[in-house]
Amino acid sequence: MAAPIVLCDTKGMDRERWLECRMHGPDGSIPYTLGGSDISTIFGLNPWMTPLELWHIKQGSVEQSEPDNADQLEMGHLLEPICAHWYGKKTGNTVIEDTVLYQHPAISYALANIDYRFKENTGDSGVLECKSTTYRKSGDWADGAIPMYYELQGRWYMAVLDVELCDYAALWGNNPENDFVSPRIRRNQVTEEMIFERADAFIESLHRDIPPDMSEVSNPELALAALARVYGQSKAGLPTFEFSKKYERPLRRIAELQAQNAELNRQINENDREVSAHSVRIAEMMKEHERGILETTADKLLIDYITKYTRRPDSKKLKAQYPTVFEDVLKASPSRKVKVTVQAI
Repeated sequence: MAAPIVLCDTKGMDRERWLECRMHGPDGSIPYTLGGSDISTIFGLNPWMTPLELWHIKQGSVEQSEPDNADQLEMGHLLEPICAHWYGKKTGNTVIEDTVLYQHPAISYALANIDYRFKENTGDSGVLECKSTTYRKSGDWADGAIPMYYELQGRWYMAVLDVELCDYAALWGNNPENDFVSPRIRRNQVTEEMIFERADAFIESLHRDIPPDMSEVSNPELALAALARVYGQSKAGLPTFEFSKKYERPLRRIAELQAQNAELNRQINENDREVSAHSVRIAEMMKEHERGILETTADKLLIDYITKYTRRPDSKKLKAQYPTVFEDVLKASPSRKVKVTVQAI
């Protein structure tokens, strides 16, 4: 394969210009593009975005707003040089920063903006992807494993840059001896063809103006949040939407589960009322005491009656004394939830 095309150097670019270059190239001549971070999304594996949302962003019908995990992304960016440092120290490989935006020489929509390259003493070289995570998710990297959404990203970069190796530098704590791994993947033509087959289909859907559905999104909460962002608030006055018979089963299941939840909530409220009734005499006996105990021949009953404080703004006082400030900080949070009611005919 020919060498990748150098489109521009992104070093020092502000976010707005960087997004412009990634969307349509530096001169705006590419109708649609896909980068490494988009690939897991079109496979429905991105934990933060759905294919439908990405499709609307690429179409320009939805603005690419600040992501919900913006602080996490910023922290990840700040930690990249640290990951690269420990990768170089532990492997002995030379680490080279690479801020170029590349284009596949034969597939115009395929772009790559990598973190770093590495070079071994043997002369072998490849892409270096720096990732940071939490202790809670460190298991995703156990025994040489790589989260699939990051593996797809690395395989995309190898294809665009025509290199055979991609190393990862993953960090999740402040002890590089135990909290750092650097697994490697090698280029695989079969997997690569599968990736580009899906990418071609996604680009074709953009040209044909056919949005993807949500059938491959594994996280329902993510899917619902994406639909809310894409389609916005409900509009009063629109005609009632009529469903076909094939949706009867899921609609009835929603109604059934919502009825069960209503009954469970009723039982919880009833239990809470009874707990409160029994608690009155217990609280009266304990007075200022925080702990109580009742020992039986079989066990002990441990009683807590501890004062806890919850600090929250006094909205009435804030509105009365600082009405302008109150209006400025008041945030409307629209939400939509599917509710199914069964009505006898």
